[in-house]
Amino acid sequence: MKNLILGIESSCDDSSIAIIDKDNFSCVFDKKISQDESHSVFGGVVPELAARLHSTALTKILEQCKEYFPKLCAIAVTNEPGLSVSLLSGISMAKILALALNVPLIAVNHLKGHIYSLFLNEKICLDMGILLVSGGHTMVLKIDNRGFLKILAKTYDDSFGESFDKLAKMMNLGYPGGEKIENLALKAKEKKIKFSVPMKHSKELNYSFSGLKNQARLEILKYEKLDENLKSEIAYAFENAACEHILDKLEKIFKQEKFKIFGVVGGASANLNLRKRLQNLCEKNECVLKLAPLKYCADNALMIARAGVDCFERREFVRIEDEILSPKNKNFIRI
Repeated sequence: MKNLILGIESSCDDSSIAIIDKDNFSCVFDKKISQDESHSVFGGVVPELAARLHSTALTKILEQCKEYFPKLCAIAVTNEPGLSVSLLSGISMAKILALALNVPLIAVNHLKGHIYSLFLNEKICLDMGILLVSGGHTMVLKIDNRGFLKILAKTYDDSFGESFDKLAKMMNLGYPGGEKIENLALKAKEKKIKFSVPMKHSKELNYSFSGLKNQARLEILKYEKLDENLKSEIAYAFENAACEHILDKLEKIFKQEKFKIFGVVGGASANLNLRKRLQNLCEKNECVLKLAPLKYCADNALMIARAGVDCFERREFVRIEDEILSPKNKNFIRI
């Protein structure tokens, strides 16, 4: 019986393949190879390097799951948004697999995939709010009871996760910076450095992290040399203001939208400070907070395979000969 769906994720710098049983949502294979070490020396992701590493890593992972090929009923792959050269690595492999195995091909929007990280082992819940915080995106979404998506807020410039990466680069901490900044913040003792919360008195619901990033840059320039204590103090002030910025806008949104369930997804949702604040916000608004497992906050193929299950049930397939890389008609209207 062909009941397995293979998912491929290569939108940025993580090469990942997972296989899920479409009948019971159980994961039968899951492997990811990170490129963090290779990109760290550059302080960020180098697209051409990422593409070369994907070609090697995805092939290596695929060799490990050949035994499941006879039971595959579809191939799901991330096709947008992301780095074009990275996406092409996964799409090329997916098309070859679909053709060779004579199974349908499914194109999955990466952001939708993150939403499915909340429902890896269960049916998706509609009529809820979503906060997506990652290295590339920061937005608040509403899913209505029909599954239609509405963007309630987004960032004007840097994303939440990207701002952490850039601060880490300013302090020569390496890449990725989110976890490094979070760990440094925990070591802060004096906590005398203060950064203002962006757009605190604005009625707008959108986000902006560029000003906060500049505050940190100017603070760093005050010192000839940054020791560990200073880095910790700056990290604490930055994380505190960034999280407060997220919560400030969410409090305004919660007054307009009476969410019964609110989910948080994306790589930056692993930040424990942010999670604690969101828990308090949801409790205050009598709303259930739904979090993705820490292991699956970052980019991963299991969320792509899980999204593929629902696409398979709706027969939402693409042709192998179609150009599916970041199509002009963005498939981000309905879950």
